[in-house]
Amino acid sequence: MLIVRDFVAHMANEVVKRLVEGGQIETKGAAAVANRVRQRMLEELTVEDRLNDEVRQILIDHQDVHKRNLRNDAPHPRKNRTALAPDH
Repeated sequence: MLIVRDFVAHMANEVVKRLVEGGQIETKGAAAVANRVRQRMLEELTVEDRLNDEVRQILIDHQDVHKRNLRNDAPHPRKNRTALAPDH
């Protein structure tokens, strides 16, 4: 996660504060609402982290398969010498 968790809490508090001040929402428990907003924001941010981890692992696995295939497809050195300098 590129955003620090403490900053997420600050953003959640500011969002709720501005919504209340702007008359967008009414609540007697702004702290409880801010806490729920913070939890949802963290959930969304961790989804991105999990997706990044999954993609990273897929790329690592694919890289390993690609390296194995390159090794298996590499021509044998003796065959190359024979092909380059045929006997006359």
